[in-house]
Amino acid sequence: MNNPLYDTLFAPHAGRDTPFLYLPDGTVITHDAFLRRAAQLAHALRGLRVYAGDRVAVQAEKCPDILALYAACAQVGAIFLPLNTAYTAGELRYFVEDSGAVLLVGDPAREVELTGLAGAFATLDANGGSLSDLADAQEETFDTVERHQDDLAAFLYTSGTTGRSKGAMLSQKNLISNAVTITQLWQFTRDDVLLHALPIFHTHGLFVASNVMSIAGGAMVFMPKLDVDQLIAWMPRATSMMGVPTFYTRLLDDARFDREVAANMRLFISGSAPLLADTHVAFEARTGHRILERYGMTETNMNTSNPYEGERRAGTVGLPLPDVDLRIVDAGGVELPRGETGVVEVRGPNVFLGYWNMPQKTEAEMRPDGWFITGDLGVQDADGYVTIVGRGKDLIISGGYNIYPKELELVLDAQPGVLESAVVGVPDADLGEVPLAVLVAVAGGQIDLDALKGEVGAALARFKQPRAYEIVDALPRNAMGKVQKAVLRAQYAR
Repeated sequence: MNNPLYDTLFAPHAGRDTPFLYLPDGTVITHDAFLRRAAQLAHALRGLRVYAGDRVAVQAEKCPDILALYAACAQVGAIFLPLNTAYTAGELRYFVEDSGAVLLVGDPAREVELTGLAGAFATLDANGGSLSDLADAQEETFDTVERHQDDLAAFLYTSGTTGRSKGAMLSQKNLISNAVTITQLWQFTRDDVLLHALPIFHTHGLFVASNVMSIAGGAMVFMPKLDVDQLIAWMPRATSMMGVPTFYTRLLDDARFDREVAANMRLFISGSAPLLADTHVAFEARTGHRILERYGMTETNMNTSNPYEGERRAGTVGLPLPDVDLRIVDAGGVELPRGETGVVEVRGPNVFLGYWNMPQKTEAEMRPDGWFITGDLGVQDADGYVTIVGRGKDLIISGGYNIYPKELELVLDAQPGVLESAVVGVPDADLGEVPLAVLVAVAGGQIDLDALKGEVGAALARFKQPRAYEIVDALPRNAMGKVQKAVLRAQYAR
């Protein structure tokens, strides 16, 4: 292979006049048409002086051309950097500058706001844009650039507890190995039609769902976002779905969703956030299907999965993938016996290469022998099933999105009238958990919550913003003066 990622995911389907993307408006894009479009976009990238190893940052609404741009970056040898569409211009500036992106592709509606953040800026969405116009005039074939499996294919940024985001470097091998493994494990084939309502700036929607279906050669119902009406309408023609727990709670809330609607489905997969055991039970009672839950993260893609054939245990994330080693260790890195709780560490071809421009952070979280310290707390039973019982670093996962409290606290602490703050995750039936901000006012002062919310809204993406605020006299602390977030989580759990 001269370019393992492109040759594995995309090249085998050249010339195939079979459906690849079904769009909600009834449009069908074939495998061959998708690859011809990717080639046009590859030419457009080259016209903007994008070459192998360059970073291409993308913040635009989900549409077929954005997925084709991912394939085009693979063909050119560029590093694909998808960014959450909710990020503000201030947040984007850090990602673009830190990554050294030579091109930022953004929504046409934000052209004035985003122009100048990168050396070059182009617009792209479902209705076109400057990159689309440039691609339209290009040839439909492109000479794929030679790359090696250890070359970088993508960056995904994951926030740090210090407030500075980390760019996880993913190689071609990382993406290929994981996609091949789970395609086989979940038994995806050309006959599958996947309901795809996930965002594609996230590892779940892009590197799990899209990569798997690209390798399998099946089709996707490519929805811009979660729409229960669309899910129910398309489900009788689909075979599988990947979603976050919110997808399943929303379906269960709709009386139209029943066994008949799900009769053609063979597999429902959930990830990116814990799925409540009650949801497992209710879903199986309603449809006869038992949801398959798995565990992954930005730095590794998938690590574990409940079996396709075999017992899917509610409350667990299943067994380590066939090519992934997993262990539970104590604070000193010593492996613990089965049944004891500790930190989850993983090792395998799926584990990223390190954090961009952060060698010290990489060294702190990657052991010399290849084990990655996930920071998650888990336990593995005698049968090998893994249960995630907590998360280090106070990570909040809301609707499948990672929220790091420290980033919110830095914004809150800077607001007038705020002495200090603490952000914790509290349970939410729909999103799994949501951030709650607990604030302490300066002595003799008051906090204007309306003004504070306005400032937070301007500084942070909507999904990161606290869903509620509590003002207290003081934060609970231990003898060392550390804020006891466990106490706050318990206090506000309801």
